[in-house]
Amino acid sequence: MTDVIRLADAADAARLVALGLRPKQRPARDLLYADLVRRYQQDPLFEELVEAVAAGMGLAVLAVTAQSGAVLAAMTDSVFEVKIDDYARRTQLRDRQLEKTLHGLIHIAVAALAFPRPDDLASDTYVGRVVVDYVDQVVREACRKLEDRARAAEENHDPLEGAPALERAWRVYARRAEAASTRDGRQAANTTRAMISKALKFLTDQGFLHQMSEDGGGTFRTTSRYQIQVRELAADSAFDELLRLGVISTVSPTGTLRTSDEKKPESARV
Repeated sequence: MTDVIRLADAADAARLVALGLRPKQRPARDLLYADLVRRYQQDPLFEELVEAVAAGMGLAVLAVTAQSGAVLAAMTDSVFEVKIDDYARRTQLRDRQLEKTLHGLIHIAVAALAFPRPDDLASDTYVGRVVVDYVDQVVREACRKLEDRARAAEENHDPLEGAPALERAWRVYARRAEAASTRDGRQAANTTRAMISKALKFLTDQGFLHQMSEDGGGTFRTTSRYQIQVRELAADSAFDELLRLGVISTVSPTGTLRTSDEKKPESARV
């Protein structure tokens, strides 16, 4: 950037980055935010300055839109990076090492369910829906398919360690109870549906989901911020592996979902 940078421009660029770090802040609710978004979109020099400020803070600018605002992603070792250990502390996991893998699997399943087709990720108007109970059904179906694959691999004398990471995670999830109650009637924290609820609450707190109702253990819709983040995740091998298992399929042009091997009642569909 060869143009002279005014202090006011630098302050505005930093302000836009700061607004992007507030997950529930939206340009539609903040005139200053909306003005900064328009300036980013219309002024290439300001766009470059915003990205430079963000990079200096260990952040990458994924998108800046009127709908989502500034969507940022933390670079490796950034102070803003949410590592799985940090996530484990936030969600109060009991056995952190064991359950980190399970929560990773849950987050991949949620993303794949929310946006099962490339067109869903490409369309800025698409809104995905995620239901706690259905996420659990889909992950358990994935576990069953992975068990079949592992059994076939063992019969062919193929080492399980050579399989994708997702294939090595199914055993732990499949052994975990779906739901259970504590003595005082609350949902036990170590069940799979409780873990899914925690994961979806975390995404809601980050501005990626909005809870719509308590139906199905909790029904959520996606935000544009989450769609942009999942576009990045879609390049992850584990995300692709889950889709290639054939567990998730579309049964209508609008993206209604079901597990591929089991016909679900209407109430179980997303």
